[in-house]
Amino acid sequence: MSVLVLVLAVSAAFCLGIGFVLQQNAAQHAPLSDFLSPRLLLDLVRVPRWLGGIGFMVCGMALGAIALGNGEISLVEPLLATNLLFALALSRHQTRQPLGKQGWAGLALLAGGVTAFIVAGEPRSGDAVTDPLRRWLIIGVMVGSALLLTAYAKKSRMSAAPVLLGVAAGLLYGVQDALTRMSGQLFSSGGWAGLFTSWQPYGVLVLGVTGLILVQSAFEMAPLRMSLPALTAAQPLAGIACGVGFMGDQLRTDAGALAWQATGLTAIVSGIVLLGMHPAMPTAGPREGDRAGVGV
Repeated sequence: MSVLVLVLAVSAAFCLGIGFVLQQNAAQHAPLSDFLSPRLLLDLVRVPRWLGGIGFMVCGMALGAIALGNGEISLVEPLLATNLLFALALSRHQTRQPLGKQGWAGLALLAGGVTAFIVAGEPRSGDAVTDPLRRWLIIGVMVGSALLLTAYAKKSRMSAAPVLLGVAAGLLYGVQDALTRMSGQLFSSGGWAGLFTSWQPYGVLVLGVTGLILVQSAFEMAPLRMSLPALTAAQPLAGIACGVGFMGDQLRTDAGALAWQATGLTAIVSGIVLLGMHPAMPTAGPREGDRAGVGV
């Protein structure tokens, strides 16, 4: 495993975690009438704290893109999932809540799961799948699932909506990470001309904006603990599916390695859930007209 990729991915996770907390602090005061509307971004762009959060997020995405350009997506994605640890650290500073047994257990599961998956899987590069049907099938399943979750969240406007939107955004961000890596490869082989005459960079832009609207809508409806763990769990799973499915990433496939990889992924998801339920994760404060007219 490259030390450079490790440093880049963890640095990206740090920026993403801080950015998510700042964004949620601002989004929780946005008008609920902007739910799942581009107007939400227009309202939030006037809030300095939200702009600061976006700045951290952009830095995180840039560092993540560099990491993806130098390492396998199956290696980078689990490391990016540690953004929840940094979000928890900032939230703990805000709430003055100690970690306690639950927080330490979640931290140990997340860190141990990432380590187990990477050590057991030994992610390495391979030849990308040239069959466009297979690639579009995997992307279609991810994007289609995200659209279905979003439609259900919009229809229900219930307490589960932030979780559904978090999963949907995570699926889109996982595909976005795969397309980001593909865009980097296109730039390396064909320069700017090869990049901008391909569909991948435009896919990155569309998925990024759509995911941003979903995330901010989830942030405005409920505490960070309701959406960020779901997002953090879904993104690496979607990214790994794309990496192994059509980008040529290879993992060890002997029985012992597969068992440890499954154990690592289970530990990652379990740790994310425990950390997300921890009281140190910030809660949304009361607002004027709070939840009035919103079906629950």
